[in-house]
Amino acid sequence: MERLSGLDAFFLYMETEAVHMHVALTAVLDPSGMPGGYSPGKIQTRIAERIHLVPIFTKKLVVPPLQIHHPYWVDDQNFRIVNHVRHVTLPKPGGPHELGRLTGDIASAPLDRRRPLWELFVIDGLYDGNIALVAKVHHSCLDGVAGVDTIMNFFDLERDAPATEPPDTEPEPRPTEREVVADAIRQRLHEFRNFVPLARKTARNVAAVRRSRKVEHEAPGGTPLAAPQALFNGSLTPSRNVAYSQVSLDEVKKVKGAFGCTVNDIVLAICAGALRRYLLAKDELPERPLLATCPTSVRGDDEHDEHNNKLSGFYTSLCTDIEDTTERVRAIQTVTDAAKREHEMVGGSLLSEWADVADPTLFNAGMWLYARSKLADHHRPIHNLMISSIPGPTFPIYMAGAEMVRAYPMGPVLEGSGLNITVMSYVDHIDFGFMVCDDLLPDVWVLAAQIPSAFEEVKEAADGLTPFAD
Repeated sequence: MERLSGLDAFFLYMETEAVHMHVALTAVLDPSGMPGGYSPGKIQTRIAERIHLVPIFTKKLVVPPLQIHHPYWVDDQNFRIVNHVRHVTLPKPGGPHELGRLTGDIASAPLDRRRPLWELFVIDGLYDGNIALVAKVHHSCLDGVAGVDTIMNFFDLERDAPATEPPDTEPEPRPTEREVVADAIRQRLHEFRNFVPLARKTARNVAAVRRSRKVEHEAPGGTPLAAPQALFNGSLTPSRNVAYSQVSLDEVKKVKGAFGCTVNDIVLAICAGALRRYLLAKDELPERPLLATCPTSVRGDDEHDEHNNKLSGFYTSLCTDIEDTTERVRAIQTVTDAAKREHEMVGGSLLSEWADVADPTLFNAGMWLYARSKLADHHRPIHNLMISSIPGPTFPIYMAGAEMVRAYPMGPVLEGSGLNITVMSYVDHIDFGFMVCDDLLPDVWVLAAQIPSAFEEVKEAADGLTPFAD
């Protein structure tokens, strides 16, 4: 029996009829090198052989009586791989738009909490002969960095890696209700004792940020509830759609060197340029700059084998009000540096500490009330969108002999904000995954199509600069 941390459980409590708190990945594989040829069963067999390496994938939730504390993970006594790995043939013509629509349909349905919280769809029928794997995993199980670590358990470094024999183990017996209640009460009392010290720590840290913002020579980071209204902000519906794009990692690194910034700064600049182009074409660009929430990992080097959430986040301006590309990139670099500095002042662990002491019943009820009342339509957005950046493998990986050629990650959209852009580097490119509320942003492929043009603008701006030394 393993109790979810407050942060893991936080993603369960945020879920409503329209907010689905799962993360997703569309991995495109070249099956031409699979020994004996491709078949969906070979993928399912490989997953079954390795499932023991990811214990969270064979556990399900147990909620304590009256929700007196966060849920627990217990072994699913009736776990069957066929309930989680499915085969689908993509509708013709089998292009990226059809794959995105199917992925959006998959993302539009919540995961069944009576079973382990993941699904994998093996998809063939792609126009170019490739296959796709669409994975859907609840955010309570893992964050982006843990997701990459999880992928590596099912993939190999060589095309012809030998099959593995899973161990013959019996699931652990389910704990009694008395054991669950006793453990929950004990943990709850311990956490309540931390409430006053945590409140004092929070007040001190927030005061430090406020003092730093009064220093004239220091630029501030982004501020929640200071975002302008954008066309993709509002109350969500359950419907999702997905789009993809890609840029060269090597070229991003060259641009980064010219500007003397980070890869993440350039990713934000590309997204800002794409959003600016998209909104200008619709005559919908707000006068104030768009505000993005950027999740950031606080996972230690010794925590990469854990399947949980170790993350925090900061708010940053995308400076979409600045027309000149060079000035916009410089401004994004400045405000993002400030946001990271303020994030360190607040403390990367503060979110998880408050999640531990939050009351599950009140928080979940509050989220449902907020969503059903459509309050997001009646106040300034907390943020306009989320942008996440995840470092992926720098080398090719293989699933049952099929080489992964592209990997588009996707995070959830949150109430009030119908757009999430998640990017992941893989070998020599960076893949962009767009997850949207279809009713708020029905032409997501038009937005995704702006990524290459926005990157060209950033590259042109970098051409006239003297490269910084690494």
